[in-house]
Amino acid sequence: MVRKPLGRGLDSLFNDYDEVVEEVKREEPLVIKKYDLKSDDKPSIISIDDIFPNPDQPRKNFEPESLKELAASINLHGIISPLIVVRRKDKYMIIAGERRWRAAKIVGVYDIPVIVKEYNDQKIQEISLIENLQREDLNPIEAANAIRELMTNYGFTQEEVADRLGKSRPVIANTVRLLTLHREVINLVSSGRLSAGHARCLVAVKTPETQVKLAKAACDNKLTVRDLEKAVNNYLTPKEVPPPKQEMSLELRDLISKMNFAFGTKVAAIGNDYKGRIYIDYYSRDDLDRIYNIIRNIKLSTIKPQ
Repeated sequence: MVRKPLGRGLDSLFNDYDEVVEEVKREEPLVIKKYDLKSDDKPSIISIDDIFPNPDQPRKNFEPESLKELAASINLHGIISPLIVVRRKDKYMIIAGERRWRAAKIVGVYDIPVIVKEYNDQKIQEISLIENLQREDLNPIEAANAIRELMTNYGFTQEEVADRLGKSRPVIANTVRLLTLHREVINLVSSGRLSAGHARCLVAVKTPETQVKLAKAACDNKLTVRDLEKAVNNYLTPKEVPPPKQEMSLELRDLISKMNFAFGTKVAAIGNDYKGRIYIDYYSRDDLDRIYNIIRNIKLSTIKPQ
């Protein structure tokens, strides 16, 4: 089956939002006219008890404090922007606006403004996923799952998802890549303890135990993303530990001391009795000639006469 472009459907959806907001603003005081529920173009008022959330809604977490703030606003001003719903027998399933529905239940609102749409299951899932992503209502893991679901269920490429969301392809790729992390790290991101920026640093770490260890260290020590990047780089490319400095024997030390006296300049050595190097310093051409003559005389004194 040929998939229809999603863009036109979204344009229609968001146009509905704009029209409804203007419709509501004209009412005083925030009283919305009850239109026929069969209308697909005008807002309708239905009982909150007849509305239920989409079980496949990609957003799973709703911040309690944020809901309380929205509930207080609804209690004062009412629901300005209607929910988008589809009819399910004698009930209505939410396509967009579950957060408003939850806040309305907190303050005991009985009737809610809605726009009733006619979408098939595929369109419902596409709009539900993309509406949340465009509104940035999802945490990074929910967004990653939603993007992967679009790609898996509907064969979207990363480029197609990026085009529909108005984001770059690398952003989409990096978001989906979060799902390759260890489950404990994913949970830290979902709960908000670890940011997506921190989590992306850990994708390069292939050892699950190390991923978790670094993630917990970032949370417990309040590391910045840059700090975590350094920790990951140190793990991936550990610095070479220099070999322990070898102690010279007393005999070698004594030899160096005698050479200092014999050459009249600084003599140093590295190594041990079996392997190493001896350095003789000189500070001028005359100094070098003097050292040469000393060595020459030592060599001549060792030659036995015939």
